[in-house]
Amino acid sequence: MDFLKADERRVSRWYFGGIAGSMAACFTHPLDLLKVHLQTQQQGKLSLPGMSAKIFKTDGFSGFYNGLSASIMRQLTYTTTRFAVYETVKKQSSGDLNFGQKMLLAGVAGACGGVAGSPADLVNVRMQNDIKLPPAERRNYKNAIDGLFRMAREEGVSKWFNGCTMATGRAVLMTIGQLSFYDQIKQMLIAADLAKDNIYTHLFSSFLAASGATVLTQPMDVLKTRMMNAPPGQFKGLWDCCVYTAKLGPTGFFKGFFPAWVRLAPHTILLFVFFEQLRMRCGYLPEKKVLQEEADDPKNITTENFSKEK
Repeated sequence: MDFLKADERRVSRWYFGGIAGSMAACFTHPLDLLKVHLQTQQQGKLSLPGMSAKIFKTDGFSGFYNGLSASIMRQLTYTTTRFAVYETVKKQSSGDLNFGQKMLLAGVAGACGGVAGSPADLVNVRMQNDIKLPPAERRNYKNAIDGLFRMAREEGVSKWFNGCTMATGRAVLMTIGQLSFYDQIKQMLIAADLAKDNIYTHLFSSFLAASGATVLTQPMDVLKTRMMNAPPGQFKGLWDCCVYTAKLGPTGFFKGFFPAWVRLAPHTILLFVFFEQLRMRCGYLPEKKVLQEEADDPKNITTENFSKEK
């Protein structure tokens, strides 16, 4: 099966980002769920181990996978869109983009992904947080699709985009931290002959990208999660939510930072490892690049070609 043989010359297809993100989500969803629970607790008494024990006691091992269908739906909308925009524009540009251009492109891609993934993101947060509510107040969505339809029926379609501005702002920062940082770090390592386009380079680049993305997004992530889970009328807007969070102390904006990093680092690493493997094994070979490399290969210069060159 030659089409599955790794080849670093291959180029990704537009939907590889969503597939890679969905695969990564299956491994990191429990960490994402813990992050949401820590951010939405009002008094902040429970630590990461304490929250883990509470979830296990309440709902067993399956409790750590509450909202998995919404998480996968989010990846298929949000991550597919931002990777598709970023990779498509980058491939169509003439020459390599500099870091500033990559950051700008990543920001635009993140904004598009934030809007596309907002409905699934809202359902994802609600399903993860449902276990914390008293039984009488739980929404009990069967899955992500059921959540979207019930939300539209009970609260109106416009509710799908509740907190969209916040989610889009976070998506911009996240995509800058992930895609542009990863792309630039990987390019610099390969250009300086410090590494090759292999899994070790992908692991190292994605680890650094995850750290940068966590620092950029954590304050926005805390505000977004609070607004999405707030009862009607609790916050008048973003500024009101900022003031409320600031009253919790200097660390209020970075509540759940370590769980967020612990969740984001594995997810980002798995995302790019899966993405690069899909690219190198299932991507397509650009015709012009392949023909040029074959023409430059001394092995392909036949006697007939040599005579023509003479």
